Amino acid sequence: MSTSEQPPWHIAYPKPVSEAVFLPRSTVLEWFSSEDKLPGKHFALVDLRRNDHEGGTIKTSINLPAQSMHPSIPTLYTLFSSAGISAVVFYCGSSQGRGSRAASWMQDYINEKGDKDMKSFALEGGIKGWVKEGGKLLEMIDGYEEEAWKKFA
Repeated sequence: MSTSEQPPWHIAYPKPVSEAVFLPRSTVLEWFSSEDKLPGKHFALVDLRRNDHEGGTIKTSINLPAQSMHPSIPTLYTLFSSAGISAVVFYCGSSQGRGSRAASWMQDYINEKGDKDMKSFALEGGIKGWVKEGGKLLEMIDGYEEEAWKKFA
C-alpha cells in the first residue's frame, strides 16, 4: 500500500467530542510579555509538526508530533496539571488539522477529569500564520530560518 493509499493517521483514535477553540496570536504574544502568564508555568505551547518541522518553532514550545500525541494525553495532562498550567496551546502548520484535533482531544481529557482550571486551545493560523504576521512575532521564534518560509509566501 502506498503512502497516498494509507488511511489518515488520526482515524486510529477516537473522534474528538470537543470543538477546538482557536486562540488569537495576539493573546499568546501578550502572555509572553505578561508577568501573570509565564511560559512553562501558566501556559504551554505544543508544536505538533513532524515531517514539516522546519524553519523554527515558537519559543518555549515542546515538539510532540501529532501522530504520537493521542497516547501521550494522560501524561501531558499530569505534567501540565502538576506544573499549574492553565492553558495548553497546540499548533501545526495551519492548526486546521493536527492543531485543532489535538486541542479537541486534550480538552476532552480535561473535561473527563472535571478540571475547570485548565483549557486547551489551537493557535489561530498555526505557525504559518505566526510567521506571515511577522514583526514582533518573528522575534518569538527559536531557530527562525527565513528561507524555509519563502515557499509559503
